[in-house]
Amino acid sequence: MNTQGNLYTFMYASIMVIVVAAILSFTAINLQPLQEKNVRIEKIQSILASVGIESTVENAEGLYDKYIVEDKVLNAEGEKIEGKGFDVKLKPQVDKMFEIKALRSLIAKVSGADKKEAEDKLAEVTNERQLPIFKCKKDDGEYVIIPVRGKGLWGPIWGYVSLESDFNTIYGAIFDHKGETPGLGADINASWFEEPFKGKKLFGTNGSFEGIKVYKGGKGSAANAGDLVHGVDAISGGTITSMGLYDMLQDCLSAYEPFLKAQKESEVELEIKTN
Repeated sequence: MNTQGNLYTFMYASIMVIVVAAILSFTAINLQPLQEKNVRIEKIQSILASVGIESTVENAEGLYDKYIVEDKVLNAEGEKIEGKGFDVKLKPQVDKMFEIKALRSLIAKVSGADKKEAEDKLAEVTNERQLPIFKCKKDDGEYVIIPVRGKGLWGPIWGYVSLESDFNTIYGAIFDHKGETPGLGADINASWFEEPFKGKKLFGTNGSFEGIKVYKGGKGSAANAGDLVHGVDAISGGTITSMGLYDMLQDCLSAYEPFLKAQKESEVELEIKTN
């Protein structure tokens, strides 16, 4: 047995593994700032796109500084808290949202000490919610921008929804995904799907939060359902992704209901005082 030869081969392979690992680690560390910048620019471009501002990699940050005049964080009561909305990581906040839904469901099923424990946990998690929101000011008006995130068929979906100064009417919407089916669910980021969201209302005539409903096409379309105020048509063949987007909008936008209602009421009060 050639022990010396085997030892040499083992040592050579070990050294090569260490060298390659060191090179990959060095490359990853050096590329991290660039990757983080790319993620930041992509996020900025999406925020701007939700209010109809086209941008490039080169001018996105400048346009953001020009048009985004406020960047803040709200709590579950709609009150401003410390921090910047841009820095809030959406995934942990969405995880809290799902935990809140699960706790509410549990509270409805249990009683006694178990119910009290669930209620205390619900209050704790709700108090930890961080809701980022942005304010944009352009020549044609002022808008608020709300980020949304949820689950599609194959992975996360996300987007930004901008509202007009009435804090009710959608001014623009932009969506994206990680791995939805091409030609089907992946079309949530197509302009033909995003465009119909413009002009839809979040609140009903009685002031209750209705959100945006997603209807299947054909006989079940928004038009045939008589819901042109709150409804849009789903993507044909992308039902699961469309329903995931519907859940995302309902869950995420409803979290801002206290803030939006407070703003709407303050606008009404201002009009009354003005008149």
